[in-house]
Amino acid sequence: PWLEEGCEMYETRLRPSNVEVETTWHKDNAALVKGVESDQSKGHSVVLLDPTGATKTSERFTEDMYEWLDRGGSRLSFVIGGAEGLPPELKYPSKGGKPTMISLSALTFTHQFARMLLIEQIYRATEIRKGSGYHK
Repeated sequence: PWLEEGCEMYETRLRPSNVEVETTWHKDNAALVKGVESDQSKGHSVVLLDPTGATKTSERFTEDMYEWLDRGGSRLSFVIGGAEGLPPELKYPSKGGKPTMISLSALTFTHQFARMLLIEQIYRATEIRKGSGYHK
């Protein structure tokens, strides 16, 4: 429950920045792939979280996040895999080119903890963009 409370806290903090975070849970890899394909068909930017993805500083994440939002018409989907990671269909698609993949850390986290870290980084990005004192 504390992870959920932490996510809710950052979601609340994001509201004044007009950033809405919505979490969609998928029951299996097939449903996840279908959800990602649906987002892509709507023009959303899609970013996969994977240990093999590019590592970023918070400042670079901020720049990229706003670029992804611009590209996706203010819609951005971050994808966190389950216990087995992301399905190969997402990491190595047969069409559409190489996906954008980032890594939160070289460490391994549960998907619930990765979600919390991601939401905090999204909040941090909005604060970096504002120039607040949150990011030091």
